[in-house]
Amino acid sequence: LQEFDLNVNKAALIVGGGIAGMNCALSIANQGHTVHLVEKEKELGGVARKIHTTLEGLDVQAYLRDLAQKIYKHPLVHVYHDATITQATGYVGNFVTTVKSDKGVSEIQHGAAVLAIGADLYTPTEYLYGQDERVLTHLELEEKITAGDETVTGAQSMVMIQCVGCRNEERNYCSRLCCSESVKNALLLKEKNPDMDIYVLFRDIRTYGFKEDSYREAASKGVRFIRYEPQDPPVVEPGKAEDGRAVLKVTATDYILNKKLELDADIIALAAAVVPSAATKEVASQFKVTLSPDGFFKEAHVKLRPVEFAADGVYLCGLAHYPKFIQETISQAYGAAGRALTLLSNDIVVASGSVCQVVESKCMGCGACVDAC
Repeated sequence: LQEFDLNVNKAALIVGGGIAGMNCALSIANQGHTVHLVEKEKELGGVARKIHTTLEGLDVQAYLRDLAQKIYKHPLVHVYHDATITQATGYVGNFVTTVKSDKGVSEIQHGAAVLAIGADLYTPTEYLYGQDERVLTHLELEEKITAGDETVTGAQSMVMIQCVGCRNEERNYCSRLCCSESVKNALLLKEKNPDMDIYVLFRDIRTYGFKEDSYREAASKGVRFIRYEPQDPPVVEPGKAEDGRAVLKVTATDYILNKKLELDADIIALAAAVVPSAATKEVASQFKVTLSPDGFFKEAHVKLRPVEFAADGVYLCGLAHYPKFIQETISQAYGAAGRALTLLSNDIVVASGSVCQVVESKCMGCGACVDAC
């Protein structure tokens, strides 16, 4: 092994302009370092733009507006919208990333990179989603509740179905956020329409921590929680209620009563899975970082290096790591900023590299050594 003294470029590149990316960018910029914030959309905010409140009642949109305003006003933060990364080269302390954006093609030199590209929402193919406008995801439901849509707030009954698109053979992980989102929307609806019948069809309710209080509050207000098994999922089909109105018939087995239930739903809300962003594999290849079996970014060590990759100088935070709540996202963004600042505060970083030699007598001409280099 040989050791090399590498000069550290004092700038940082943040890939992703959601809550994680913005908090990380501000934290680094407030320490006096130039930050290049690369966002694929026309505006900052990521998936949080579709969220209006948290389970604790915080105004997410007001928080986002304040955060974006601080980003745009900060003299050391340079924002690139409609951006795609075409090339990423270099090593710890001295990366060069080519970005195509609304500013044209830019070659950004930076010492550290933070990947905060967020995640996507699974588009359901189950339960008549996309075929019947009365079937919504929870983010779509929250938009309609916030807008005061009468078809939602004035509905007589609603059925929420959990674990849509995850905890199955294709995606065997839990999306963590869905149960709290369902409870939050149920409480919002009960506040606007206390007489609405709301049923939550679940496999396991995971409102962990103090969110358990909200689950108990929802149950006390008449929200009915009914467990179903994965081998016997609910069945949804159009039908008519006893009063003649058009409804969606939801058939599910109640394993406590040991009988089939038929529920009339004016609206069905699906707790769709959080899935890795479509750009995850490409970004992972460009920055030479690894992915978990579920397709999210994989940290170097879950306890000792939770915001770092095995590749030096590259860090991660937010939903790109795994599904997490806004409070957890902000905390991890500060953690990633702290690790990046540890690198950027140095003038020189010492790196060790292996020098390879080909043993001709053992060479079979496979070319694997070329790819490794």
